Amino acid sequence: MQETINIILSYLIGSISGSMVLGYLKGIDIRKMGSGNAGGTNAFRTVGTSFALGVISIDILKGIIAVLFISKISFLNLSLNISNELLEVSCALGAVLGHVYPIYYKFKGGKGAGTLIGIIGVLFPQCIIYALLAWFVTLVLTGYVGLGTMIAGLVLSVSAYILGVSEIYFIFSILMSLFIIFTHRSNIIRMIRGDENQFEKIMLFKKIFK
Repeated sequence: MQETINIILSYLIGSISGSMVLGYLKGIDIRKMGSGNAGGTNAFRTVGTSFALGVISIDILKGIIAVLFISKISFLNLSLNISNELLEVSCALGAVLGHVYPIYYKFKGGKGAGTLIGIIGVLFPQCIIYALLAWFVTLVLTGYVGLGTMIAGLVLSVSAYILGVSEIYFIFSILMSLFIIFTHRSNIIRMIRGDENQFEKIMLFKKIFK
């Protein structure tokens, strides 16, 4: 019973969309702009850097709150039937699902990467540098943000295994890697068709990957 309440709260926190909140204050709906996605990448392309940084900061904060605080909350001394690590991971999953399928916005949200950064920063932060490095290198080489995010997810799982994180965290990293690929399936289709947007300003080898 206790864990169910914590997971639901994590989902509700995850459902708070940074782009929708800031968009409301700015008088815009990010879902009606660009790719229609409520994540940081679309926010950057359509509204600008400062807006996107605000969106990403809120999305990261949701993941931190879910695993660092909500997973520790106890209500009326209800019994806990799972381990602390499993509860942390369950709350993390709830927050990610809330971000991707927010109940407040007709279940149309982002792709989960921003919230996942906050989660990993709490659960196994030693892996973040490798995932971010993989994302940056992929972005510089290809200009594809989505591809960089998917590769970063795979590198996260590999680094989690190499660095010996707990079994529960490792399984979580694998599930999240697969989920990130799933949420980026439209990006994969566009890359195959050759009409995926590229961040050309940062690319090193434009002629090769364009």
